[in-house]
Amino acid sequence: MTPHAATDLIRAALWTCFWVTAPLLIVGFVVGLVMNIIQVATSLQDSSFSFVPKITAFLVASVICLPWMSAKLAAYTIRLFSDFTPYTR
Repeated sequence: MTPHAATDLIRAALWTCFWVTAPLLIVGFVVGLVMNIIQVATSLQDSSFSFVPKITAFLVASVICLPWMSAKLAAYTIRLFSDFTPYTR
């Protein structure tokens, strides 16, 4: 395996990981931001007040995005295992 092929393999894996996790990270960021604004506006500093909505939003986003995430991972895996020639040279 050449260094260029190894770099391409790692780059593809990192980009796939980024795209698969991006929807959940965006949901967590938005919900966390909204909950922090609500906590500042109401002066309520309870940790469970922000944790429960975040975990609920993650669960809902996971259920909604799971088919898309699975398809992305399957496409990456099929592309990786379909042709081993760049990795065997």
